[in-house]
Order: sequence, then structure tokens, then C-alpha cells
Amino acid sequence: MIISSVGATYAQKAEFRAAWIATVENIDWPSKRGLSTEEQKREFIALLDMHRKNGMNAVVMQIRPAADAFYPSELEPWSEYLTGKQGQAPSPYYDPLQFMIEETHKRGMEFHAWLNPYRAVFNTARSSVAPNHPSRLYPEWFVDYGDASKTTRYFNPGVPEAQDFVTRVIRDIVKRYDVDGIHFDDYFYPYPVAGKDFPDAKAYQRYGNGMAKDQWRRSNVDSIIAKLGRTIKQEKPWVKFGISPFGVWRNKTEDPEGSDTKALTNYDHLYADILLWLRKGWIDYVVPQLYWEIGHERADYLTLINWWSEHSYGRHCYIGLAPYRANSNAAWKDKTQLPRQIQLTRTTPNIQGQVYFSSKSFLNNPNGWNDSLQNNYYRQQVPTPAMPWLAKKPGSQ
Repeated sequence: MIISSVGATYAQKAEFRAAWIATVENIDWPSKRGLSTEEQKREFIALLDMHRKNGMNAVVMQIRPAADAFYPSELEPWSEYLTGKQGQAPSPYYDPLQFMIEETHKRGMEFHAWLNPYRAVFNTARSSVAPNHPSRLYPEWFVDYGDASKTTRYFNPGVPEAQDFVTRVIRDIVKRYDVDGIHFDDYFYPYPVAGKDFPDAKAYQRYGNGMAKDQWRRSNVDSIIAKLGRTIKQEKPWVKFGISPFGVWRNKTEDPEGSDTKALTNYDHLYADILLWLRKGWIDYVVPQLYWEIGHERADYLTLINWWSEHSYGRHCYIGLAPYRANSNAAWKDKTQLPRQIQLTRTTPNIQGQVYFSSKSFLNNPNGWNDSLQNNYYRQQVPTPAMPWLAKKPGSQ
């Protein structure tokens, strides 16, 4: 067990404490495809109970990993990660999303529905694709991008109809389910594949309006984020909208406002201008994925947490932490690495919590970190921090 004075004496106040539960490729849940309904439920309850015991007050649950659904949808087919075959409903039938929300709320935790906006087919060589999958119904909205090892099919963010479709998917979820938040991860335009440009030349020719291509790509992502922010609040003005970007916005060498890092960036490589979204108030919270150790040569955790602290523009900033990296190198063999990172979230201004990737990292109590959370950092349960700019949920205190 790691004890620290900051953890032990930290004034207990509202703090966002969550874990990501990934469904793509069955990373966290269900543990494999084709489990019975009862086995799926049992596994999810065990995960929730573990997180609650560790002191979490929220889960960030992936419910649409590849234009598929962990809930009955008229827009997209059932996920293959549930049953093994895309389009096949669970048997005996149940609504996994409804079940997960109810179980999460029963434990006093928030449920943030995590979606991947643009990934449509995870691996074109082997993914199951149902006849009613949007990529079959509207092939003109999609492009393939990858290399010899894996090609993925994506909605083309430059096609307005694709943006409208994704917006309809989000509206449907917010309207029908009692989610506390909608959450996107770091995949907007995909991470670059060496020597290959994203194949959107036709869309650029048609919709580029004289903009430089990188500027046009960023404007495509900006427009869907603005649209989604509005859509969510139209349906339920109390539902939070959060983004979990890659940990570096821009490097200082590219922009004086950037961080003192030497890394791939959201702005230049994924075409995601997170700072604009925060400044405009289009999103309610940001969870930069700071998966590097303290003192990392190219992307130091301390440098980055301070940078995000100074660039949250009054919105909430929770830090994405990486228990999955336990024992992956000398720095992560140090049992104090994660506890020190938690301490820094508490001593740095404008940081209101932590989110951990991923659920399965906690199954074996890596480096005793579950003990650290239970006996020290999260010993006392606390509520999630209030967002004063949001409407109150009807019936809430």
C-alpha cells in the first residue's frame, strides 16, 4: 500500500473519479463475444463493484465502438462484440445500455456513454458487418485507411450527411436513455499512417470552399462538436459533453501557445482544435490522456498537467491516467508513479479529477494501486464536481 501525506490529508471535496470500460475488441467487457445474457450481466456487475470499492464515482462506458450499438437502435446494428455477429441481438433479449445505466445509478455513480464518432469498421479484413450497417447503406460516406497490418473504415468527416447521421445517433441516445454524459475519445481524423494521406480528396474538392486542406479538416471536426454540443443540450440540458483528447494539443515549436513537448498533436495530426471547443464552451469537460511518466523526455507528465491547467478556460479538466502501463518500463515499475500523478492532479489548479484506462488494468491490483485508492486516495466517497453552467436535472438536489 502506498501512503502519501497529500493523499491522506487531502481535504475531501467533489472530484471526478472514473474508469473507462472499453468494449472494442472486448478489451474490458464483455470478456469475450457470445456470452449469455446472464454472464454478461454478471461480468458487468463485478466490474462496477470493483470500481465502486476502489472509490470511483463514475464510469465511462463504450457503447458504440464502430458504428454499432450496445442497445437497440434503428440507426445502427447490434455490436459484434456482444454476440459475435453484428446485427444479432443478445439472447435471452435484454437492453445492455438500460441495464448498465440502472446498475451504475444504483451504486450512486454517474454513467457517461462513450462513443467513437467516426470509426465504422474496426478491421475490414475480419470485422463482422451487418447488412443494415451504415457503411453498407451509405457507402459514399465512408473511406478506408490503414496499412498492410490493418485497414479501418471511417465515416468521412468532410461529408455533411455523415456528420448529420452521427448527430442523429447521439440525439437518439440522449433522448431515450438516462445518461449523465456523452463522451468522445481521441479518434477524430485517425492517427496518421506513415506515407499515407487520409483519402478525402474528393470530399475536399467538393466541400473545401477554398480552405487549405488542414484548415478544412479542422473545420469539419469543429462543426460536429458544436452541433453535438447543441443537440445534447436541446434534448437534456443537464447532460454533460466531454472529450478525451490525446495529451498534446500542439508543441511549442509549432505554436507559442503549445506545450514544451515533442510529440504528435491533436491540432496538426488529428485535426482536433480542443482549445477552441473549450474557449467556445461547446464541451463541458476535457480529459487529456496523459499516459506518460513524470520526467518523460518528449512528453513530461508534469509539463503537460501544468499546461492543461492553464488552458481549461473555466471548463472542467480531469486527467486521463494509465494504470495499464504498470511495469511496462523502469518508470512504471516504480509503485509511486501513479500515486504521485494523482497527487499532482490535486495540487495543480483547475484540475477536478482523474479517469483511468482501462478497467481490466485494475483486475490484478497492479503495483498495489487498488490498495492505494481504497485505503488512501479514495478512502472517502465524494460526489462528482458540479458544473454551475448546466441546468439542474429534474428531481436532483
